[in-house]
Order: sequence, then C-alpha cells, then structure tokens
Amino acid sequence: MINVIWLGLLLIGIVTGLFTGNLEALCAATFEACKSAIMTIALPLSGMMALWLGLMRLAEKSGLLEKLALFLKPLLIRLFPEVPANHPAMGSILMNIAANMLGLSNAATPLGLRAMQDLQSLNPNPQVASNAMCTFLAINTSSLQLIPTTAIGILAAAGALHPSAIIGTTFVATATSCLAGISAAKLLQGLSFFGLPPKRQMEFSSPLESVPKTPETLLPAVTHDLSWVAKMILMLFCACFAYGFVHLWQDGSSQEIAPVSRAMTLFSIMAIPFLLGFFPLYAFLKGVPVYEEFVEGAREGFQVALRIFPYLVAILVAIGVFRAAGGINFLSHLLAPVLHTIGLPTEVLPLVLVRPLSGSAATGLFAEIVKTAGPNSFVSQLAGTILGSTETTFYVLAVYFGSVAIKRSRHALAAGLIADIAGVSAALLVCHLLLNA
Repeated sequence: MINVIWLGLLLIGIVTGLFTGNLEALCAATFEACKSAIMTIALPLSGMMALWLGLMRLAEKSGLLEKLALFLKPLLIRLFPEVPANHPAMGSILMNIAANMLGLSNAATPLGLRAMQDLQSLNPNPQVASNAMCTFLAINTSSLQLIPTTAIGILAAAGALHPSAIIGTTFVATATSCLAGISAAKLLQGLSFFGLPPKRQMEFSSPLESVPKTPETLLPAVTHDLSWVAKMILMLFCACFAYGFVHLWQDGSSQEIAPVSRAMTLFSIMAIPFLLGFFPLYAFLKGVPVYEEFVEGAREGFQVALRIFPYLVAILVAIGVFRAAGGINFLSHLLAPVLHTIGLPTEVLPLVLVRPLSGSAATGLFAEIVKTAGPNSFVSQLAGTILGSTETTFYVLAVYFGSVAIKRSRHALAAGLIADIAGVSAALLVCHLLLNA
C-alpha cells in the first residue's frame, strides 16, 4: 500500500503542477525536502537517538526497564502476545508510550525506534512487518495524549482566554483514535490480503538479513538488589524533584490555568531532566559502568539514524511535491460539499489533510487558523483538538520501518489512517457537543 500511495503523491503532484503552473514551486519544494530530510530532521534526530539510546542501555543493564514493564505487563502481553513478557521490547514500548502521553516527542521517537529494533530481533521475516510491529505502529500513530502542549502553546501565545479548554476534547478524541487504531490492527492482521508470508518464500538482499539479529540488550542485566544506602540516595534524588515541582507550582499559582493542565505541564517540563539523572544514577548504584554503557548505547543511535536517511528523503520529497503543486487545495475544494454536510469547517480541512503527512506543516496551518479565525473561536479550538489527537502517520511509518529495513508494512498504514479518521471524527463530535454549545 505504501508503494501505491508514495507513487500516487508524486504523480498527482506532478500532473497537478503541470495544470496549475506550479512547476517552479514544485522544483523548489523537491530540493527543500531533500535538504530538510537530512539537515533539519535526520542529523538532529541522530543526536537525540544517541542520547536516549544511551540512557535506555543504562536502564536495561541495570534491570530498570524490566521493572518498569511490570506496571503494564497484563495489558502489554495482551496487546503483544508474540513478544515474551520479559523481553526488552516490552520496556522500550512502555517508555515510548509514556513519552508520547506526556507530549515528549523528542524522547518518544528515539525510544520508539529502539522498540522497533527490539521487535525486529523477534521477527522471523526481517523484511516484513510482524503483527507486533503493526500493533506498535498503530499505537504510535494514535497514541493517547494527556496534554496537547503544542496546540495549547499556540493558543496561549495568541491570547486565548482558556487555552487549556482543549485538553478534555483532545483526550476524548485521542482515546477514540487509540482504540480504533489498535482494533484495526488486530482485525486487519487476520485478513489474507495482509497475511504473513511463509518464511521460506522471503527473499533477502544480503545473507546477513536472513538471520534475525539478537541485540546485546538480551544479555543478562544486573539483578542484585539495591542496598539501603543506594535506596536512600534515590529517595533523596526524587525528593529534590518533588521540591522543585512544588516550587514551580507555587510560582505559577497566579496564572489562570486549570490545575490539571498546570500539573501536566510541570510533569512534561520535569520529565526529561528527571530521566537524565535517574537512569544513570540508578545504573551506577547497581554497579553498571555507566559511561562505557552509555557510549555503547549512543553508538547504536547513530547507526539507526544513518539507516533512516533514504526513507526520510523518499517520503518528504513525495509530500513536498504534492503540497507545492496544490494537491491539498484541490482536495479542499473537491470535498467542500461533504464538509458542509458533516459540520466540518472548510478552514480546518487543509489541516486534516496535511496532518498525516507533515507535523511542521500542520502546526503552521494551525497557527494560521488561530491568527485568521481568532484564538477563542470554535474553528481554532476544533483545529487544536485535531492537531493534538492525530499523528504524522506517513512520517512515523517511514522512519520506524526504515530504521529496521522493513520493506513490506502490511496493514500498519491502513490501521494508522483508520486511527486518524477516528480521531478527526471524535474531535468533530466532542467539540460540537462541548465547545459549540
């Protein structure tokens, strides 16, 4: 499916550009997409990958990931029955889901790529997405969002009276999207069209790819218990952050922001510094050589970043050509009668169409909607809810599958698009019920 959609974006964009006279803009967008894929996304991502995979290795070697996975073990083993309960993939998946829920996209992507590597180690057909991979991608493209930090920030900057009003609508919409994505992944995996091929029919581009790799993360982790002194040190570290949370809460008490919104914002702000300190400290107290293990994990991050370069160029060029040629505007005019029937404002449609393709473009469109319609308008609140409850499906699939050289994505794209449609539909319904009264 991804082959047809990628070719369709290119051809439709080129043909549309011929008829609209946008060939010059199309050429400029092509070269800009190539530059953006490497310089704006891939290179910064390689640094983030190095950081987070280094921290993840410390968490694995100290046995922390296994303990964290125990919290959601009953749910995870039902969502991913193909993955052993004590496999490192469970911890990686949990960390990725938690980062997505808190809106920590800079951490969620590297953690998600690590989870894909762990799932690939269990994949009997290394070039074909496994059921576990497709389910994981469905969760990623529809992940539960506790607080849409980007949308709230834009609304607040524009002077919205209640920028946090979209938290409730976004939660409902993204919960619907998540349930739809998981359900679609589970239902579609049973269809013969998306079925797994027999292993003997797989063709590999190199002999090494035919052998599922067992990562070093499967080596035994440190299992001895912490001493009482180590536990006291960890408690002291956590107490420092608790004090910092209370201090920041008191400093922001004069702001007119809902308590739930303020609490989630503070958690998001403090989450990364906490993890940056807690993982190395915990590993050190467990006797792990933290510097050497961090460097080893960081080395994996650069290797993963190198593998996704061509996938990024491919998907961003196709998206850039389609947008520059006027494909989004054409679809907006074509679908206008349908939008009027279902109650979706025409101003929001470009955002709906762009969101699965490009996160930065969708954010720019949302900012333009807020500027034009006003930060307190129903259109802006609906657009903010849609921005927070949907994901850049094509980008996520290209990066995640590219990191492990998956060539056949099976039903992952269909499940992701179903989740996007469910998220937009739920956002439209809940906003009409709660915000347009």
